[in-house]
Amino acid sequence: MNRNYTIPYEELGAEKLSELINAFYSRVAKHPLLIPIFPDDLTETIRKQIQFQTQYLGGPNLFSEEHGHPMMRARHMHFKITPDRAQAWLECMAEAMDEVGLDGKFREVYYKRLVMTAHHMVNAPNDEEGFE
Repeated sequence: MNRNYTIPYEELGAEKLSELINAFYSRVAKHPLLIPIFPDDLTETIRKQIQFQTQYLGGPNLFSEEHGHPMMRARHMHFKITPDRAQAWLECMAEAMDEVGLDGKFREVYYKRLVMTAHHMVNAPNDEEGFE
């Protein structure tokens, strides 16, 4: 069989994906808008994000096999995700992509998909008085 396409997960690879997600969460852990909605210990969050991104990029269904259907919006509904937090999340991801040297067409397409996902997760307006 002759394939004229590359599965994004195969193009990125497990090691680079792990580097990306770890670089991303090192930023999340310091971001004043994001850290309030994450646990103090990000170990399990990182593990689940790697599983999810593996599946999201066309790799093995690691997330679904362990946790069931992703239902990402429903799983995030109990967190206050504002437009500002979605933007902060995307900025952390862009910086992580820079750190691990992710560039070119792959980065462009992947980031555009993440932008759509981040905006889909928004479930609250920005709070002008601050966050709880």
